[in-house]
Amino acid sequence: MSALDSALLALADPTRRAILARLARGEATVMELAAPFEMSQPAVSHHLKVLEQAGLIARGRKGTTRPCRLAPQGLAPLDAWLSDFRTSLERNYDRLDELLAEDDPQQET
Repeated sequence: MSALDSALLALADPTRRAILARLARGEATVMELAAPFEMSQPAVSHHLKVLEQAGLIARGRKGTTRPCRLAPQGLAPLDAWLSDFRTSLERNYDRLDELLAEDDPQQET
């Protein structure tokens, strides 16, 4: 599976997106990440494993805790894909604007 596919699959779940949003504010432990969710700590750990395998988060080690943090480089494939997609859309809209301007009888040339 490509890095882009892994990132999109990981981001498809709202719980994982919420975890990433929390980590955007800073490092957090598994227990801190689990607190807002009505699910078991093992279920949250599974979500973290998916995010880690997708390269979107990294886990450290501080004594007996394993704090999680964002891994910005994991977003690079997604960012590149979105950038290419955005560029293509902008070109299509520019072409549409040109066509509409050609067909507009009100437009002075």
